[in-house]
Amino acid sequence: MADENSYNSTQTLDEIVFENRNKAYGAYDLRTRYRSMLTKAFIFGTLLFLVVAITPFVAMKIKEMNAKETTEVNANLIDILPEEELIIEQPKEEEPPPPPPPKEPEVQEVIQNVVPEPVKAPKVETPPPPISKQLETTTGVVAVEGVKTPTYSPPPPPPSTGKTATVEVKPQVSETQVYTEVEQLAEFPGGINSFRSKVGNSFDTSVMEGDEGTVKSEITFVVERDGSITDVKASGSNKDFNAEAIRTVKSIKNKWSPAKINGKAVRYRFRLPLTMQFE
Repeated sequence: MADENSYNSTQTLDEIVFENRNKAYGAYDLRTRYRSMLTKAFIFGTLLFLVVAITPFVAMKIKEMNAKETTEVNANLIDILPEEELIIEQPKEEEPPPPPPPKEPEVQEVIQNVVPEPVKAPKVETPPPPISKQLETTTGVVAVEGVKTPTYSPPPPPPSTGKTATVEVKPQVSETQVYTEVEQLAEFPGGINSFRSKVGNSFDTSVMEGDEGTVKSEITFVVERDGSITDVKASGSNKDFNAEAIRTVKSIKNKWSPAKINGKAVRYRFRLPLTMQFE
């Protein structure tokens, strides 16, 4: 009995409750492992919550890492510089040759035409025949030879001065030659600024990478006698820019007013500098 009434201070609450009872019953086992199971459940639940909360951010980060880099071109920054003047190739002026040495004036012999002054013929007086001869002759009509007077001849024309009248002969105009100098330039409907505007609006900027900065090129083409455009070329350092510039100029279907020489339409080579800025 002494042992049964003795108090053991090391006993837990569960041992005191289930003292002298069947501890093999499930309730004792549940109460004994309750704290450890509760701790494990809390840790597992916390980890599961963290995994569920972090998973969308990890998936988004992986998607961003695997996404391909895209290149954006800001087409609004294209600026066509209209202040550049149209450059028309002009032939180089040759230096004038040195003046020839002065020539001594030629001495021309002046021939003076002198008209002889008419001189009155002297009157020839013959003495009358004697009376005996007068009685022997018969009167009648007798042909008497008159006195000859000198005839007037006009003077010869003055000597030639060497000056001849010059007639301006206009050069012939070729229908196949491409001219760079004309009397009347080829014109686009609405002027050159209208042509620049059409080129800028039709230019496809997607062919450029977008970080080239300022790109320059010179476009040359032939304005035919009917106003159409042929032989389009572009000379610049950027091949993509040159190819797109050629395509853009060919796509403009408006016809030009052809250049003219002596009022006749001719083929004319036109030069257009083109500058664009990409940032």
